Amino acid sequence: MIGEPAPNTITRPYRGLSVQDVDIPLTPAAVEALIRGRETYRRTAYLALRNGGDAALVAVWPERTDTLFSPVAEVRMLSGPQTTLWITDPGTDVGNATALAQAALKHHRDVVLAYLVQGKFEHVNFIWRPSPVPIRVTEVIPPFPPKLLAMAEQVVAFDEDLPPVQLNLDAVSVADLVARHPAPHYLLPCRGCGVAAAGEISFLDGHPAYRPDWLLIGCERSLQFHEHFYRSRPGQVDLCPRARSAGPPGELLLTKCCLLERGIEVDGRTAVVPWGANLDEVRAALRTLCHLPPPGRVPHAGAPGAPDGTGHG
Repeated sequence: MIGEPAPNTITRPYRGLSVQDVDIPLTPAAVEALIRGRETYRRTAYLALRNGGDAALVAVWPERTDTLFSPVAEVRMLSGPQTTLWITDPGTDVGNATALAQAALKHHRDVVLAYLVQGKFEHVNFIWRPSPVPIRVTEVIPPFPPKLLAMAEQVVAFDEDLPPVQLNLDAVSVADLVARHPAPHYLLPCRGCGVAAAGEISFLDGHPAYRPDWLLIGCERSLQFHEHFYRSRPGQVDLCPRARSAGPPGELLLTKCCLLERGIEVDGRTAVVPWGANLDEVRAALRTLCHLPPPGRVPHAGAPGAPDGTGHG
């Protein structure tokens, strides 16, 4: 039996949604009479029916999946004209759940269950009760926008397996740390985090002449460098994103740490990437937080859980 979709359901891939103009009332009885027993492509899982300005979302299930076309064995009207909204947004990638959710939420209405979005290349997909997954991204600024956030946004824009994601920046501000810890001289890890300050500033990566009065705004790796260069441990304010205090219970967190040199580390609902992470590592971290297999491990067609676009389990 066809059940109601879970929140954030989209058609994967969107060829599983067929858009059809009809001249019948978009009522459950009229739709069932039109669709049941009619042939449909074996990968079609949903129908977007339109009659004038009205739209409806219908789920279908074929009698057979081993033939190119099959009669429809089961029909369920998921959402009628009162709870279905058609959106035309030519800039939206309708294969991407986050892009779909963003387009839908721009037109949010409390009564709407199904948002049908016509986007790039005039392709159409739907999203059911969009509710993006919040992920906190803890990163040091400057620079702004911070690199880890920009990389995560890039991954979300191209990885079509991810659910809708809302990335929320939690900035570790070097300027704020400097302002809260007055000192005559500051030692910062590198010029990339340079800020204006009341005191003098030196940069550890330039191996400056030793100053006994400087305050290091840096992490454990910076302390290790200082010990190697100067055989001493200075006063320090930790700016490591990984050391940031925890957020609300259950929150998903993406962050970075320079003590991790390659790969990712996962601790519960926190994923850590290296300071010089590449896109593959950021992608693997986001997929792990969203309970998806690593990139490249996609179930073969027909396997349980394979992304064949049916939307039924």
